[in-house]
Amino acid sequence: MIGGGPAGLMAAEVLARAGAKVTLADAKPSMGRKFLMAGKSGLNLTRDEPLEGFLANYHDAADWLRPMVAEFGPAEVQAFAQGLGQEVFTGSSGRVFPSVMKASPMLRAWFARLDGLGVIRRTRMQWRGWDGDDLLFDTVNGDERVTADAIVFALGGASWARLGSDGAWAKLFAQAGVSVTPFAPSNVALDVAWSDHMRPHFGTPLKAVAFTAGDLHSRGEAIVSARGLEGGGVYSVSRAVREGEALSIDLLPDWTESKVADALGKPRGKTSLANHLRKSLKLSKLAAALLNEWTRPLPQSPDALAQIIKALPVRHAGLRPMDEAISTAGGVARDAVTPELMLHAKPGQFCAGEMLDWDAPTGGYLLTACMATGRRAGRSAARYLGLG
Repeated sequence: MIGGGPAGLMAAEVLARAGAKVTLADAKPSMGRKFLMAGKSGLNLTRDEPLEGFLANYHDAADWLRPMVAEFGPAEVQAFAQGLGQEVFTGSSGRVFPSVMKASPMLRAWFARLDGLGVIRRTRMQWRGWDGDDLLFDTVNGDERVTADAIVFALGGASWARLGSDGAWAKLFAQAGVSVTPFAPSNVALDVAWSDHMRPHFGTPLKAVAFTAGDLHSRGEAIVSARGLEGGGVYSVSRAVREGEALSIDLLPDWTESKVADALGKPRGKTSLANHLRKSLKLSKLAAALLNEWTRPLPQSPDALAQIIKALPVRHAGLRPMDEAISTAGGVARDAVTPELMLHAKPGQFCAGEMLDWDAPTGGYLLTACMATGRRAGRSAARYLGLG
């Protein structure tokens, strides 16, 4: 096993339970670093929703992931966490979290379970490629050559390099004849060059709005930062933005356009337009600032202004750099692996997690698919070894 994130941990557990002697190697001094980072803002394990709606969030990878997520989906993820002693709860949006909201207790319990199954965990082992059938590693004790009967790679994508996902493995795989789709940022902030009048709003959340890009629509929040616009609402539509779709914000998603126009059309006397917006629509200072940032001068016609408020065009310079992304699209191409996730070019060697070419929004979809593919790769490796 190479890679100590959720996909790698899941594969290691499945293999160990099947009776395999498992060594789990990771390049960093400790395992699960990205998992722990995800838990800093509340560990979103999965989403409690019917399978078809859940799968739709994987877009063009939905049919490919279907058998894996059907076997280990939202219900199974919740049961798995509970089996590690982590009680879970479902929020109003359907997102599922451990009651403690943190990742560290679950990770500690998972490590303890793996230790009890005899899994050997080794850190500071940087995989450097193949030499024939052997694996080459850089370790604290120098170069090391490893021979294994089966291998599961769970090396992550190409974001958050400091946590271990640098995508450096892609070049090695390509050299070995494995088809690799180029990486692209996913679940990432927008790069916005703000005017000076937006500085007072840095760090302010934009709430109760909806984002639309192409066929993606998201009710969620975002935060105005010095670098741009970030947060779950933006991340959920970043795939469409990456593909060139225009982004707009509905500043009053619970109002119809005609209702907005009617409110704006009421007599305002000597009241300024800014105060009229605040009083008639209850627009926040940040929402009003964004209107001025992207559409100044504002139209005086209530109908025209209502159209803008319901679909405010977002001017931006594209997505932030890939290493800032929560996840990445791209990776080992789907046609490079069998349905069992074994590499066609490397029999007995399997891939799992974010290093495979699928894409999903945040909200539990990422973690669920990582664990589901890890489980599939582990079970497939066990069968390859004649253990199940």
